[in-house]
Amino acid sequence: MDVSDLLTSAGINIAICVMLLSLYSILRKQPGNACVYFTRRLVSEPVRGTGDISCFERFVPSTGWIAKAWQATDDEILAVGGVDAVAFMRIVVFSIRVFIIAAVICLFIVLPVNYYGQDMQHKEIHSESLEVFTIGNVKEDSKWLWVHCLALYLISCSACVLLYSDYKSITKMRLAHITGSPPNPSHFTVLVRGVPWFPDNSYSNSVEQFFSTYYPESYLSHQMVYGSCTVDKLMKDAERMYRMLKSIDPRFLDRSLPYCIPGGAAHPFMVLNLRADSVSSSTSMDRLQSSQRRKECPAAFVFFRTRYAALVAAQVLQSSNPMLWVTELAPEPHDVYWSNLSIPYKQVWLRKITTLIASVVFMFLFLLPVTFVQGLTQLEHLDQLSRRVPFLKGILKQEFIHRVVTGYLPSVILMLFLYAVPPTMMLFSAMEGNISRSQRKRSACIKVLYFTIWNVFFVNVLSGSIIRQLTVFSSFKDAPTHLARAVPTQSTFFTTYVLSSGWASLSCEIMQPFPLICNFFRKFILRTKVEPSSCALTFPHHTEIPRLLLFVHIGFTCSIMAPLILPFLLVFFFLAFLVYRNQILNVYVRKYESGGEFWPIVHNSAIFSLLLTQVIALGIFGIKRSPVATGFIIPLILLTLLFNEYCRQRFSPGRKEEIHNQIRSAYFQNPIISHQVSINSNLPLSRNTSHHQGDEDNLHGLKSLKPFRNSTRSIR
Repeated sequence: MDVSDLLTSAGINIAICVMLLSLYSILRKQPGNACVYFTRRLVSEPVRGTGDISCFERFVPSTGWIAKAWQATDDEILAVGGVDAVAFMRIVVFSIRVFIIAAVICLFIVLPVNYYGQDMQHKEIHSESLEVFTIGNVKEDSKWLWVHCLALYLISCSACVLLYSDYKSITKMRLAHITGSPPNPSHFTVLVRGVPWFPDNSYSNSVEQFFSTYYPESYLSHQMVYGSCTVDKLMKDAERMYRMLKSIDPRFLDRSLPYCIPGGAAHPFMVLNLRADSVSSSTSMDRLQSSQRRKECPAAFVFFRTRYAALVAAQVLQSSNPMLWVTELAPEPHDVYWSNLSIPYKQVWLRKITTLIASVVFMFLFLLPVTFVQGLTQLEHLDQLSRRVPFLKGILKQEFIHRVVTGYLPSVILMLFLYAVPPTMMLFSAMEGNISRSQRKRSACIKVLYFTIWNVFFVNVLSGSIIRQLTVFSSFKDAPTHLARAVPTQSTFFTTYVLSSGWASLSCEIMQPFPLICNFFRKFILRTKVEPSSCALTFPHHTEIPRLLLFVHIGFTCSIMAPLILPFLLVFFFLAFLVYRNQILNVYVRKYESGGEFWPIVHNSAIFSLLLTQVIALGIFGIKRSPVATGFIIPLILLTLLFNEYCRQRFSPGRKEEIHNQIRSAYFQNPIISHQVSINSNLPLSRNTSHHQGDEDNLHGLKSLKPFRNSTRSIR
């Protein structure tokens, strides 16, 4: 692939982006599309008029949304989207900062070294192969390889400083969110699962007896979790029907619907007659209550009088059997994933193993489209294709078609296949048994991240035949050498992938094609009135975070090996800064808040990318026979590992048990008593245990289920 092929791919993607962004600026001005492009504002703010926009201005592209997105402050993002939105935007800001530093270093220092790395006759720039601009063009035993080593040191140090600063800022923000947030029902609620079954006692009575005995002063009440039954399904269907009838245009109802449907000429409720066997009868109510009792699940929400009591109950090990009376802080009411609460707790570990195996199998099945895509990027495979399919021979010989097939089509095909990954991983995460929607999204985010880095990076780097890929991974000790040989040659594909999957995906994100089509179908086909609340979407963290982290990964690994990718990456992250800010301010609705829990995923992914970049550089310097550069990379790897461990100890729950033991003896005036208390604090709290042992004899059928107050779990 040469420079002209790259420019062709860039030109196609630039044209697509400009066209879609211009179309978006027109569509957002149309009053009928307000529920698509201003969903959050319509849900949270009063409905405003269309303003003083003339009919002509509505059909002229404008850049007003860019200025509004750029001028928005972090405080506005925090007020609208919460800590999750601010933490997400920090990923974009971190990427812009670190790759500006990398671009300045690599484009002005490393790129000339790569280009003039060998004594050769250079062609014109547009005819040069892109491999000339990679580290593969530097001859062996070159004295200029220290430039790459120095550049890697500067990029790694800059990335670590920025990661530490952002991690510290996000941690303070999370602490402020926890301590300063207004009272929430989830602060006083504990979810208990694994409630044991007794033949002569219901789940509800067991929960009440257990917590009223061991938490008599702080226990308030509880609410059992019920499995879905026929009544629940009927209520959901009735609510759905009510919303649909409410949204239908009354004029359309008058013309189209019979008298028995609300909206006809007759009174909408005159047809319904009271009957003796209605649901309001006492017999039916008794039957309904008995049905609900039969549908009780071994899970309940337990309410406490104070926030501290709920926190203690959530952290204490309640039983000697870890599968019974499992407690944890309840998620926010809007965050609860109700369908998974009825899953028996003993099945959760089996579900996690099953979904893990299914994810791995799906990951390896994806080798087929990736191998096909990589075949299009290699000239020898195109020659084989033209020989097997003769009528393609003349088409592929055309210069423009050849450039499109080798430079644009492979990344587009891979991007289309990747669209099926997030829904599949979200399904796997739902099957795991996560109790909240945020946990489900976090689990899906991790799965999608592993999937994309494996299939988009490693499989493409080590592409060829599937037999060759299996041969490569059979010898892990030679992995740095294999990666060092493969990454520079595949850098051209990653550059086109940034163009197609990066720029174009952001344009599709801001266009919102699926909600736009649904809005058109509802308005002009079904003739229903679209309510903003029915179109409200939450931010898709499970798709956008892996996408950003994949490009961060590609940027780190290709920075000193193929610096030409850095300008295209910077354009992507600047465009992402504007697009995601606009979407957070106008489109996505915050229904629940996780407090930036996914930031450790971002930190660990960035550290992994840095370490992999350093390992690949170690292999490259070994191939190029540069012992000095190789010797300097090893300390850099160790320093990066030490930095990651420091951040883990600094910002993650680390030595909490030690600190808790020291708290009891910290403020004693008498040092002898303080020393004695510090010794006793390390012993089991037998007094609390014996107290519970005496109390449990009063419980019917709960003799072996005393809570272990001296055993605590780490704060989640």
